Amino acid sequence: MNDRNLLRGLFLAVVALAFGAGALRYPVGTLAHAGPGLFPLMVSALLLVVAVFTIVRSRFVPRVPMDLRIKSIGLLMLALCGFTFVSLHLKMLAGIVFMVFVASLAASSFSWQRNLKIAAGLVVVAFGFQRLLGLNLPLL
Repeated sequence: MNDRNLLRGLFLAVVALAFGAGALRYPVGTLAHAGPGLFPLMVSALLLVVAVFTIVRSRFVPRVPMDLRIKSIGLLMLALCGFTFVSLHLKMLAGIVFMVFVASLAASSFSWQRNLKIAAGLVVVAFGFQRLLGLNLPLL
């Protein structure tokens, strides 16, 4: 059972089913008049389709052993929690930069140029959410 591709598919299926079940607590409505549960239900359904394809694909590709990297998991958790903390006490732009640079420490290679490009792309997306969608994001 130590097959990384199969475990990835099973994990995606569990996440999709959990969010799909949570979405059913809200009114779904129709496509003409969508309720608050329709979008999360559709996203979880698409994620479930990806999970099924991943599980089926794992039967036809060579098995890859699963290796658990505790340091990488810890760095990613630190990046997410740090993003929240820095965004709360400073501004969200600083939180985005912190998150990108700490999360990149979990990768096999570190490139500050790549990190700056990723952070700049996420900042552009955040400004798009703020300006185009009218979300109240404390960016500056």
